[in-house]
Amino acid sequence: MKDYDHVVVWLDYFNKNLSRARGRRMPRDRCVFDPTLKELADAAASAGLSVSERAEGARFPRRPYVRSGYVVLPKDGPKSAHMRRISDALTARRARRSRKGKGKKG
Repeated sequence: MKDYDHVVVWLDYFNKNLSRARGRRMPRDRCVFDPTLKELADAAASAGLSVSERAEGARFPRRPYVRSGYVVLPKDGPKSAHMRRISDALTARRARRSRKGKGKKG
């Protein structure tokens, strides 16, 4: 039975390597390369959303041959608004991490 009180957000929505036909839902400039479930859950939490469930190893319907994952969030607005907030947090987190690693040489 469908749960109308929650929203499912898949990792593949934010994967820069995928085309829109393969499951990416955000523009490439708002996505990251190969996000992990931990990054997705942390980005959702830092965006002010509470993760009620996580599923690692679940298979995204458009790519059933690859294990992916998803988080379940309580629905308190449109799914697209949740995805934009998560996308902003995810890209900011990755940018911070990449800047931190660039200064280290040698």
